[in-house]
Amino acid sequence: MAVKSSPTHYGTVAVTIHWLSALFIVMLIGSGFRAAGFEDSVAKAGILQFHVPFGVTILLLTLGRIGWWWFADKKPTSAPMPNWQDRSARAVHFLFYVVILGMTASGIGMMVLSGAGPIIFGGDAALLPDFWDYLPRTPHGIGARALIALFVLHAGAALYHHFFKKDGLLGRMWLAKRNR
Repeated sequence: MAVKSSPTHYGTVAVTIHWLSALFIVMLIGSGFRAAGFEDSVAKAGILQFHVPFGVTILLLTLGRIGWWWFADKKPTSAPMPNWQDRSARAVHFLFYVVILGMTASGIGMMVLSGAGPIIFGGDAALLPDFWDYLPRTPHGIGARALIALFVLHAGAALYHHFFKKDGLLGRMWLAKRNR
């Protein structure tokens, strides 16, 4: 498989970033909701020790993906589909970037404003602040729900194309060897 994308398939770099991002976002959503449900500061800090670095990783992957498309690679041409589906797909992808960058900004904002970073990574977890006292907490929660909705739309559309339309759309974003 080529490193860069072809007119019909995504390259190794784009595919790897896509699937790593998907995996990490699922893990972040799960760990974020789990942490929000804990009353015990020590347990919450334990989950946040995982959650925060993976959030930074998603930021780096997203910025890497944007840089990859701007400077190194060209996206494959759009798959044949009705115009409304193409526009919807483009809107969902754009919203993914907006929500991911917004989630990162609100997460960093919570860490900075609350001073929780040093507490999570080595301080007294009993002193963990109540994140609801900080403005970025609300958009962070809204963003998590928006990510879930976008993920369901995106995965649902991919599965629809794969199982019902059988048009090979999902294969464009896979690492398997392709027939040329």
